[in-house]
Amino acid sequence: MKRALLTLIFLISAFSLLAQNVHFTTSGIIEYNKTSNTYAMIERQINPENEGFYRTFFDAYKKANPQFRTLKSTLTFSGDKTLFTPIEPDNGGNNFITLPLADQNNTIYNDLGTRTTTNQKTVFDATFLVKDTTRKIKWKITGETRDVAGYPCRRANGIMMDSIYVVAFYTDKIHTSGGPESFNGLPGMILEVAIPHENIIWVATKVTDVPVADNTIKAPKKGKQVTNAQLITTLHDLTKNWGDQAQFFLKGFVF
Repeated sequence: MKRALLTLIFLISAFSLLAQNVHFTTSGIIEYNKTSNTYAMIERQINPENEGFYRTFFDAYKKANPQFRTLKSTLTFSGDKTLFTPIEPDNGGNNFITLPLADQNNTIYNDLGTRTTTNQKTVFDATFLVKDTTRKIKWKITGETRDVAGYPCRRANGIMMDSIYVVAFYTDKIHTSGGPESFNGLPGMILEVAIPHENIIWVATKVTDVPVADNTIKAPKKGKQVTNAQLITTLHDLTKNWGDQAQFFLKGFVF
């Protein structure tokens, strides 16, 4: 009995010591790479009606551009507040063809505590300031795991905007329930997220665990203020005469 009691006391002490040494990140800066398969994106837009015209441009694009476009961004976070900021590419991007899904058009502030968001969104030459609730995603957590940027992560599958399939890997070692762009809603930080059918993936390359001053995370202020619903109406009006291409641009800019 004494031996069992001593063993129990030892185990309790060991678990208590282990718990004291577990570290959870509560603030910092995450660096992400967004990689898009531009060839696949363009190929999906070609159909029998436009092939003669579009194929020529696609062939020229492939000669001048690699298949995969990678863009960088940062996510500054502290507690329940996040600020996603795109980093302008050194070459200024490629304007040979407009691929809104492959670009980074959003600077996004999220207050996850109040479930509100402010998104400074660039649409061609216009800038909108979209103020609304945070994006709703229906998640289902799975048993699959992997390490991302040195953090253990668990997989979750999601559906957003009614029909878009999303695969994410999040870590509960960072308690903030955010992620790149507008991704949120899991019990921890999203460090990798893909939209497989749109050929896009965001992957965290580095997590810097540092204190973040309150005045560092601020909502953007530039742009015409609208809600998501108002933005969608504006985009529908803009693209109503664009035929089959309308849906391609709508999806890219609404996302």
